[in-house]
Amino acid sequence: YYRSAFIFSSLYIKYNQSKMGRFMKAGKVVLVLGGRYAGRKAVVIKNYDEGTSDKSYGHALVAGIERYPRKVTKRMSKKKLKNRSKVKTFVKVYNFNHLMPTRYSVDVAFDKSVINKDAFTDPAKRKKARREAKSKLEERYKTGKNRWFFQKLRF
Repeated sequence: YYRSAFIFSSLYIKYNQSKMGRFMKAGKVVLVLGGRYAGRKAVVIKNYDEGTSDKSYGHALVAGIERYPRKVTKRMSKKKLKNRSKVKTFVKVYNFNHLMPTRYSVDVAFDKSVINKDAFTDPAKRKKARREAKSKLEERYKTGKNRWFFQKLRF
């Protein structure tokens, strides 16, 4: 009896996982949980729910903020504002287990021809991808939208 109940429950779980909603969609803000960028916020650029031939697990290509912009006030000069509004970014592929989705999403139009998995094969392409992410995220920061995304996570 116990064995049959176990088989049934495992089949039920597999069925539900296949029917479960895909919430790691492009534009979703996630928190990186492990590694060098732990505690940093990132945006999902492309998700691979079923995995690929080289990575058989669910993973996502993300662009995130390595160094957040600093606090600015009205009294500061234009030069100081410009320097304090800089963002340092990273582009990386993460296993879903190492990402925590948030309720927020950011609709930044990244150039997918520049930021993709092929960018990791060549250091020059990787640098170009980071530069693209940096320009788009700084542009978004200057509009004043998605304020929470550009604030350091306090924990």
